[in-house]
Amino acid sequence: MRPSPAALAALLLALGAPVAMAPGAAAATDVSAVADALEKNPVYVDPAVRTSLTSADVASLTKRIKDADKPVMVAVLPADFPRNDLFTDLRTKTGVVGVYGVRLGDAFDARADRAVMSAAAVHNLTTSVRGEPTGRQLDDFVTAAVRTARGSAPSSWGARDDSGGAPVGALVGLGAVVVVGGAGAYALTRRNRRRREAEQRAALDRLRVVVDEDITAFGEELDRLDFHPAEAGADDSMRADYERALDAYEKAKQDMAAARRPEDVRAVTGAIEDGRFSLALLAARREGRPLPERRAPCFFDPRHGPSAEDASWAPPGGAPREVPVCAADAARLRDGAEPLVRTVDTGAGERRPYYDAGPAYGPWAGGYFGGGLLPGLLFGTVLGSMMASPAYAADYGSGYGDFGGPEGGDVTGADFDGADFGDFGGGGDFGGGGGGGDFGGGF
Repeated sequence: MRPSPAALAALLLALGAPVAMAPGAAAATDVSAVADALEKNPVYVDPAVRTSLTSADVASLTKRIKDADKPVMVAVLPADFPRNDLFTDLRTKTGVVGVYGVRLGDAFDARADRAVMSAAAVHNLTTSVRGEPTGRQLDDFVTAAVRTARGSAPSSWGARDDSGGAPVGALVGLGAVVVVGGAGAYALTRRNRRRREAEQRAALDRLRVVVDEDITAFGEELDRLDFHPAEAGADDSMRADYERALDAYEKAKQDMAAARRPEDVRAVTGAIEDGRFSLALLAARREGRPLPERRAPCFFDPRHGPSAEDASWAPPGGAPREVPVCAADAARLRDGAEPLVRTVDTGAGERRPYYDAGPAYGPWAGGYFGGGLLPGLLFGTVLGSMMASPAYAADYGSGYGDFGGPEGGDVTGADFDGADFGDFGGGGDFGGGGGGGDFGGGF
């Protein structure tokens, strides 16, 4: 089967070969085709575009993005390409959390997921390159974008591209060029990911010791519990509380055995906290007391059980905040004494409070306190500062309230904030400000 002109052009661009476009050629792709290309490679040039951008320029941009291992994508499209909801449609169809820069005719604009780059950064970066010639514009945009963007490149960029039916003999001959040209970028990306994986494994090994202590402590609470489902006075509610506590214990053990990354620990400590609350309900029923409200565990050591009240506390040199505490630690604070804080191994033979010990304890705390509470509780601590850094979610998971969300390179499909990619200039217009060819509107 004879390959289409678009397929051959895309193949030659990817291989760094010169590409000549027919004057006045119409757009050869639609949004779906552009999105499909960006899923496989960070730079796409529509075959119909008449531009000074050479295949060597495209290869250089592609290599720079892949070497940086950043989720930055660039598309060069003809002026008559459909522009309404272009960014929103691209983001939906690629599904990749990242930065999207589009050169449309003589105009340029960009959008990004907030987890990867702030709206202000996107605006400033876009404005700074508007009006520049194509090659210089894309070069400047990529240089700044890979320096600013958070997260990693999508794994799909390492996949083999579809030739669109190009002759097998040509692919075999030219494939060697691809292998040689792309080997360096692939090796660097792979080395970076292996390094992150090794760091995560080491963090999980340290974290496993702490979580195993938590599971053991909860198991000992169950062993000390003087309750039998068939004892006199036991009712269905008590038996249900007891069964939920036992199930939580088993779930915590199973989830910890299956954990492969630090963020997997959230499910473990979350199960332990559920189990402890079930025991608190059971104790209240047996003693004829009002059922307790669901409260976070003691901030200083979740093994102390559900908190009894909130108390003012400040880390060394930090601002005071209200934290949930158990009755014993509340009494200590009122007496001017230090609470009994959970200390953990920092990996250097030193034990420190968990909130000053390192980034791996974020998932551990997240399971106990939930994402919404953590920013306020940990503000000003070493762990809180780490969790607020842009790279934290990529290495230790997301979902910690204000600390993060999906990270660059993640694939979320259509599940993203449309406000980051929506109408341009209020009516779907592309871009605005700076550069003669802009379509108006602006931010």
